Amino acid sequence: MAPQTPEYLLSEPDQHVVTPPTESAGTTDISLSEAVLTLRKRKYVILAVALLGVIYGFYKGSTQPRLFEAYGRIEIRSGSSNQYRVGGGVSDSAGFARMPTEVAILKSDTLLFTVAQDLDLANNPEFLGLKQKPPHVDVEDPAVRQNIVNQMQGAVDVTAMTKTDIIRIGCKTLSAKLSADIVNKLIDEYITRSVESRVKSQIRASAFLTTTLDDLKHQVETSQEQVIDLQKRLGVLALDPTHNQITSSLETLTAAAGEAQIQRILAESRYRVLSGMDPDALDESIGKSAGGTNSQLSNLRSQLELLKAEYARLTAPLNLGPKNPQVQALHDQIDELSREIDKEQTALLLRAKETLVAARANEDETRAALEAEKSDAYRLRDDLVEYTIRQREFESSRTLYEGLLSRLQTAGVQAGLESTEIDIIDQAMPPPAPSLQPRNTIVLINTMVAAVLGIILAFILESLDTGLRSVAEIESVSGLPSLALIPRARRSVSDETSLSTAMRNLATLSSPKSQFSEAFRALRTSLLLSTAGKPPNVILLTSATPSEGKTTISTNLACVLAQRDVRVLLIDADLRRPTVHHRLGLNGKIGLTSVLTGSSTVEDAVQHIPEVPTLDILVSGPVPPFPTEMLGSETMEKLLAYCRGIYSHIVIDSPPLLSVTDGVVLAHDADAVVLIVRHGKSGKQTVRRARDLLIRAGAPVTGITINAVDLSSPEYYGYYGYSGYSGYSGYSGYGSGGVDSTAWESQSGSTEKGDKQ
Repeated sequence: MAPQTPEYLLSEPDQHVVTPPTESAGTTDISLSEAVLTLRKRKYVILAVALLGVIYGFYKGSTQPRLFEAYGRIEIRSGSSNQYRVGGGVSDSAGFARMPTEVAILKSDTLLFTVAQDLDLANNPEFLGLKQKPPHVDVEDPAVRQNIVNQMQGAVDVTAMTKTDIIRIGCKTLSAKLSADIVNKLIDEYITRSVESRVKSQIRASAFLTTTLDDLKHQVETSQEQVIDLQKRLGVLALDPTHNQITSSLETLTAAAGEAQIQRILAESRYRVLSGMDPDALDESIGKSAGGTNSQLSNLRSQLELLKAEYARLTAPLNLGPKNPQVQALHDQIDELSREIDKEQTALLLRAKETLVAARANEDETRAALEAEKSDAYRLRDDLVEYTIRQREFESSRTLYEGLLSRLQTAGVQAGLESTEIDIIDQAMPPPAPSLQPRNTIVLINTMVAAVLGIILAFILESLDTGLRSVAEIESVSGLPSLALIPRARRSVSDETSLSTAMRNLATLSSPKSQFSEAFRALRTSLLLSTAGKPPNVILLTSATPSEGKTTISTNLACVLAQRDVRVLLIDADLRRPTVHHRLGLNGKIGLTSVLTGSSTVEDAVQHIPEVPTLDILVSGPVPPFPTEMLGSETMEKLLAYCRGIYSHIVIDSPPLLSVTDGVVLAHDADAVVLIVRHGKSGKQTVRRARDLLIRAGAPVTGITINAVDLSSPEYYGYYGYSGYSGYSGYSGYGSGGVDSTAWESQSGSTEKGDKQ
C-alpha cells in the first residue's frame, strides 16, 4: 500500500530536513505554462489531426448533396371547447409544456411510416437518392420498414418555436416537390391522428368508467355489509373506546395487581429479615412490628432471665451444688423455657414464610386475571380498528362511486364540445433552389473540431506518458527539491588516445569549462549548502532503477569535491555490478570487501589517480556472496566512522533501490542522500517507490539530481540563461569555456559530438 504524505524523521540532531510539498493522490495542478509546454511538445499530433480535419472538410463540402428543403407551420391551440371541460381550462404554461410531446408525436415511427406508406417512398428514387428506379419492394417487410423509417427520421425536422404554440415541420430530399408533399402529408396525418385519438380516448374512458362503476357499486355494497356485521358482533351501534366495562375492569385489576405486588414485597422483606437476624433480637423485631406490645416470645425470654438470675443466686452466694433439688429444679425449668423459646422462634419464621407464600399466590392470581383482561382489551382494540378501517373503506368507495358517476354523466357532453385544436399556418411549398452549406464554413467547422480533438489527444498522450521530463513534474511526483540538472556530456573530436582512462571517463577533468562540469560544480554547491552547521560528510548517491547514471555522477562529483583541496574518498558500494575501477582504470582485486573481511586495511586498499591527488578511491573488490549483510554489518559502520575522521567528504556509489536493498541499508548511515533521476527514462511510480523506501528507512534525503538532460528539449527552455547556480541549477553555454585560464586569447570552440552518458 502506498504511504501517505511522508514525514521526514531525523536520526541525528544536526541533519538537514527537506520538507516536500504536499502532493494529492494522482493529481497535479497544471498551470498555463505547463499546458503551453504540452502543446509545444505535441504540436505535430495537433497539426496532423487538424490537417485531417481540413481534408475531411474539403471532401464533405465538395460531396454534399443538393437537397431541397420545404417546410410548413402549424399551430396547436387549447381550443374554445376547453372552457366547458370538467375541471377548467388549460393554462399557457401547460400548453408550452405540451409542445415537446407534440413534437415527439410528429417524429414518431408510426406517423412517419404512415406517410412513407401513403407516398410509396420505399420505391421512390428521388427519396432514396438513386438515379434510376429501384426494384419494387414490399413496404410491409420489416427490414424495408425499418430502413424507410430511419431515412424519414433523417429527412424530417420538427422544431417547436420558442415561446409560441407553433411547430415548424421541414423536410430535405433531392426533389423540391417531394419535400413539400412529405411535409403536407405529415401535417394531414397528424391532424387525422389527433381527431381519431381524441374520439377513441373518449370511447375508452366511457367504457372504463362503466366497468369501474359496476365494480365500485359491488364494492360499496360489500363494505356496507361488513360494517353492519361488525357492529352486530360488537353488540353496539356507537363505540367509545375510552368508556366501557373492559376498560374499567382493566383499571381495577391493574390497581389490585400493584397492591398485591406491594404486599408480596413486604412479606418477602419481613421473612428475609427474620430468617437472617439474631434469634435473641426476634422479640424486639416482633415488638416493633406489633406496635410496641410484648409478644409471647418476649414473655418467655423475661421468664428465662428471671430463672437464670435465681439460678445464679442459688449457686453462687449460697454455694448450693448442682445436686441440690432446688438448683436442679431451676435448671430443668430453664431448659424447658429455652425449648419453648426455640419452638416459638421457629413458629414465627414459619408464619412469616406462610404469609410470603400467600402474598405470592395472591399476586400471581391477580396478574393472571389482569393478563386475561388485557387479552380481552386487545381483542376489543382489534375489533375497533377493524371497524374503523371498514368504515373508512365504505366512505372512500362511496365517494369514488359518486365522483365517477358524475364524470360518466358529463363524458358524453364533453365529447360533443371537443373541437379541432390544430390550425395550419403555412402549407409547404416546393423550394426554388437547393439549400447548400458554404464550403468554407464546412472546412472551418471541421478544422476547428479537429484542432480541439488534437488538443485533447495531446493531453491524453501526455497523461499516459509516465516518463519524467521536466523539473516541475519530477519535483511534484517525488516531493523533493532538485539539486542540479546534469546535461548530456559530449566528447570532443580531439585525439583521446593520449589521455588516461580516468581523463576519458571524467568529463570534469577532460573538459573543466564545459556545461557538464559547471553542472557538477552547481551540484557540489547545492550539497555543501544542504545541511545546517556543516557540510555533509557522507554523501550517498542512488537511483530507483539501473542505468540512470549513478556511477558517472558519483565519480565526477567526487572529482569536483576533491578540487576544493580537501581529502575526498570515493567508495564503490555496488558489490553486485561494480564499475568504478573500470571507469578510472584501477585494479579491482582489493577494495571494500577486502577491508570488510579484514584481509586488508583502508590505507592498503585505497587507490589514487594522478590527475586528482586529494581523491582516494576504494573500489568494490571481489564480489561477495551476501552483499547486503556485508554492507549492513557493524564492520561497515566502523569503517565509515573511521573514514569520517580522515576525509572531509565520502562519496558512496550504491546499487539501485528497487532492485536490491543495499542502498536502503547504506542510506541510514549517510549525512545526505541524493536520488538520481534520468531524464525521459525514470517513471513516476518508480520514483515514488524509491522515495518511499528512503523515507521509511529514516534516510536524510537531500533532494534529486536530474541526469542526461537534453538542452534542446522545450521543457527546459528558460532554465539556461547564464552560467552559474540558480534555483533549478540551469546552465547554458555562456561561461568561460572560450577563455584560456592562463592567457586572454581568443580560441575557437571545438566541435562536439557523441553522447557520453
